[in-house]
Amino acid sequence: MSATFFDPHQRATIAAAMARMIPTDDTPGAAEAGTIDFLDRYLSGPGYVYAAPDGNGFEVLTGRRLEAWTERLDVVRARYVAGVAALDAAAAARGGRFVDLGPEDQDAVLHELERPEGREQEADAARAKVALYGAPVETALQQTSAEVDLGFVPLLALHTRQGFYADPVYGGNRDHVGWEVIGFPGPASLAEVHQGRYTTIDYFAEDRVHPGTEGLS
Repeated sequence: MSATFFDPHQRATIAAAMARMIPTDDTPGAAEAGTIDFLDRYLSGPGYVYAAPDGNGFEVLTGRRLEAWTERLDVVRARYVAGVAALDAAAAARGGRFVDLGPEDQDAVLHELERPEGREQEADAARAKVALYGAPVETALQQTSAEVDLGFVPLLALHTRQGFYADPVYGGNRDHVGWEVIGFPGPASLAEVHQGRYTTIDYFAEDRVHPGTEGLS
């Protein structure tokens, strides 16, 4: 993976925290799904926001969309940098850096940082900054209207879920392990979805007949 944002310690720390969000047990977790790869590449710049409809690469953003996404990513990056520092500061009281703690102590640190003190002021500042360029077109994957409003731990939880379940084109869900955990085969590619050759109706509808095709064999 060539595009990255985190330095080695930040990457290891966030990967460890993600592994507590979706731990490995009798099924694969965040570590096996490569959720850190999803996040590290996403934060590297606005070149990995919208996958191309044919599943081959990503859209190139320009103009105000580029400005808006750059602003949003700056907010999220700053939150992660501060989050890693906060994880290590809280972990120091337990005898080391976050990445060096055992699972129970890591969970305790995450719960401690999940407390909402100061989060509303942080979110207000983020919203004010992003409002300079207005809201960009949203992507279903990133749910960016929520990103800049979240504190560090909820933001990490959001990105861990996205990296676990999103289409592998976004860098996570390695070998489709996230989909396999929930018994979802998924499309072969995004092109199959955009061209109308794939549907999820079998997973969300009791009546599994497509509208307009009733009575057809």
